[in-house]
Amino acid sequence: MKIWKLVAGILSIVLCLIVMLQSCAAGVANALEENGEVSGSAGFLVAIFMLAGGIVSIATRKSVKKGGNIALIILFGLAALIGFANYGSYSDLAIWSGWCLINAALAVVALITGKKKVEGEVPPPSDVE
Repeated sequence: MKIWKLVAGILSIVLCLIVMLQSCAAGVANALEENGEVSGSAGFLVAIFMLAGGIVSIATRKSVKKGGNIALIILFGLAALIGFANYGSYSDLAIWSGWCLINAALAVVALITGKKKVEGEVPPPSDVE
């Protein structure tokens, strides 16, 4: 799961920039058309949650505790929920929300299949010298 967290984190940070650019354009289009949609603003929130999720994913990739995975589930889950609920005319937001949903699901898998800490077990030596 370490490699998934690193790859998902890097991709989420890179995709965040694309989502921000697209959501700004969608927000301008929504404002000019005066159609009452909030897909541009929702896209911006999804991008912020993707950025935060990517950073947390990279930072906690070697952690054996559950906190990092729980944070990933919350961040990517909120991004997916906001995106799917508000995509409107900005239909690419459904794609980015799908990416967030995949990451949240993989965080759930990592949480469930994580290594269990056994009492009295000596941790392996650190590679850092």
